[in-house]
Amino acid sequence: MTIKIINKSNHDLPHYETLASAGMDLRANLSEPRTLKPLERTIVGTGLFIELPVGYEAQVRPRSGLAAKKGITVLNAPGTIDADYRGEIGVILVNLSNEEFTINNGERIAQMVIAKHERAEWQQVTELTETDRGEGGFGSTGTK
Repeated sequence: MTIKIINKSNHDLPHYETLASAGMDLRANLSEPRTLKPLERTIVGTGLFIELPVGYEAQVRPRSGLAAKKGITVLNAPGTIDADYRGEIGVILVNLSNEEFTINNGERIAQMVIAKHERAEWQQVTELTETDRGEGGFGSTGTK
């Protein structure tokens, strides 16, 4: 699949690090470092603008290493970039650690996965098919 992209940053285009990678790293496009205090959030621009085909979305997800080691994650994970959006890709980062974290220009801050999706049509009914689980919700299937 080929996707049109405009890169207004000074960084390379997102790319897959390995043959089996699902996501491509997104980099911060900053004129100066930005520090996030504990529990603070911010939108970090990437300088990237894309044109996805209809039927696809780009999902913005946390980078596992940044989350595990520094407590920095994507607040609305996964964030969705719709096929008709033409603005800059921004990443909502939050600092869930107890220490300040400085984001530097060019730092890998999130990953982006391109995914196909379906459009649903609702069929209004008066009852649903019964299952063994039924209405059992959060934790209803056990922990082991």
